[in-house]
Amino acid sequence: MAQGARIKDHWAEQRLFLARLVFALVFIIALAVIVVTRLVQLQVVQYDYFSAQSQGNRIRIQPVPPTRGLILDRNGKVLADNQASFDLVLTPEQVPDLKQTLQHLVATGLVAAEDLDDIREEIAAHRRFEAVSIRDHLSDLEVARYALNRPYLQGVEIRGRLSRSYPYGGALAHALGYVGGLNAADLKEVDPVAYAGTTQIGKVSVERAFEAALHGAPGQEQVLVNARGRSLQTLERTGARPGDDVVLALDLDAQLAAYEGLTGRRGAVVAIDPKNGEVIAFVSTPAFDPNLISAGLSRKAYNALQEDIDKPLFNRALRGTYPPGSTVKPIVALAALHNGTLKPTDHVYCGGAYSLPGSSHRYRDWKPEGHGTVDLQAGIEESCDVYFYQVARELGIERLSSFMKDFGLGAATGLDMPGEKAGLVPSPAWKRSAFKRAAYQVWFPGETLITGIGQGYTLVTPVQLAHATATIAARGQRFRPSMLLATRDPLSGRTQPATPESLPAVDAVKPGDWDAIIAGMHGVLQGARGTARAVGMKVPFQVAGKSGTAQVFTVAQSQKYKAMDVAERMRDHALFVAFGPLEDPRIAVAVVVENGESGSKVAAPIALKVMEAYLRTGAPGA
Repeated sequence: MAQGARIKDHWAEQRLFLARLVFALVFIIALAVIVVTRLVQLQVVQYDYFSAQSQGNRIRIQPVPPTRGLILDRNGKVLADNQASFDLVLTPEQVPDLKQTLQHLVATGLVAAEDLDDIREEIAAHRRFEAVSIRDHLSDLEVARYALNRPYLQGVEIRGRLSRSYPYGGALAHALGYVGGLNAADLKEVDPVAYAGTTQIGKVSVERAFEAALHGAPGQEQVLVNARGRSLQTLERTGARPGDDVVLALDLDAQLAAYEGLTGRRGAVVAIDPKNGEVIAFVSTPAFDPNLISAGLSRKAYNALQEDIDKPLFNRALRGTYPPGSTVKPIVALAALHNGTLKPTDHVYCGGAYSLPGSSHRYRDWKPEGHGTVDLQAGIEESCDVYFYQVARELGIERLSSFMKDFGLGAATGLDMPGEKAGLVPSPAWKRSAFKRAAYQVWFPGETLITGIGQGYTLVTPVQLAHATATIAARGQRFRPSMLLATRDPLSGRTQPATPESLPAVDAVKPGDWDAIIAGMHGVLQGARGTARAVGMKVPFQVAGKSGTAQVFTVAQSQKYKAMDVAERMRDHALFVAFGPLEDPRIAVAVVVENGESGSKVAAPIALKVMEAYLRTGAPGA
């Protein structure tokens, strides 16, 4: 052994080993205590909490969309319902070769080639196990075609659902509107929770106006899912509450009569019950097929509708504005009677034209040779322009404008449908605010004259015209026009009627003045010299009305209007208003036919057919 070498200390090494062993044992025991404590906390102390959390991780709560309510007419006839529809759906993870499958769908005619890009984008936006609708509303032939090719379409299947159906198509298109896909803009106006699971919403007209009632309330279901989120089993289901049925005041027979009368024309018909404001008919043509839009038109097809020169998507009944022409003459005459500037026995000589004192400008009558000496009865019955030039001049624009507004002209009527236009009743104050240049702000006496025959700046909608006519029929009583008659709970059958809303009445007019005006309107249709006598005498009940012709452009003093020399779209509009039966009016109608030329020959027969369709069961005094 070398000098200085250290002898190994076995006792020191043993003490060090024992110390390390004790430390390791203490550390292991501490860890065990922590683990056991945590297990006790998880398995015993917080068992209920974490059990619920675990349950939630494997149970998905998903909404159940409600069934949309029906829309019915006043007699219970279904105007919009829900029918079984078949959609083509594809589950990506079940498709062996997506490209080949899509090509096969195109080859079989189940999918259009131009839609493939949209389909691929839709598939990419979903998870692979989620079914994606790639084609809606398959026809019976397409369903059969799918069945023949099913062996080659793994992962593609047909699923049924309820979709909106409009059995009368274009006849009620502008009255009912249509449903469409629920988009981001719609979700800003509704409660997203209430629309959970819903894919469609009312877009325009009645479908939009009464969306809250028609929609219903969603239900929910608990679905067992696996770790990948795929549904395995439905555990519990709470059914959705179906939407209420909406009963409209529309009468289907009157509606179809109006639509048939306007076939092939551009125009509108609105009919109102003078006793309560209920809208009996509401038609705008040309129309469109709401079934096609609700099913989902291609972008190309929808653009074609928008670009159509006849504007089938434009609701003329609600938003079309037209010069009222001679249809406002009864209101003009009533204003003069009410203000004391006219008596029924006052006479005006009509030689075919009228000139203001000190002016050589001639305001022509529609009858070049004139009407001779005319009183109030003849003025309305024969629609003498010269008579009403004189009436308007003596009345003055301020009183005339104010009285026309009392009948609801120049303002939205408040019809319970979105998008109503206000129209325009001119006045000096309006002109000063409408024009920037001082030279154009001056109100000229001649403008008062043409306002008196419904020309110039005056514009009305068919709804306003029907409302004003209903006010005459009710001798000043006014009601807010309403499409809604009642709502009905489909589960209980309980009906909630709508309450008519009265508006400020034209109540200062003397009964004798009403009698004089209505007598003149009766003469238009069933008098000896009435402008619409040819059609009025065929009606099996007493009726009052007024024809009108509204110029689309102004004819120069040195020229004469000749329809055959004018482009069709520049010809005069034809208007007619009527109400009946005379003794107890139940319906007031306004008809506008764009470029129809003659109110008495073109528009009057349509109005009378609508009235007959509604009153065919028999009217008091018929």
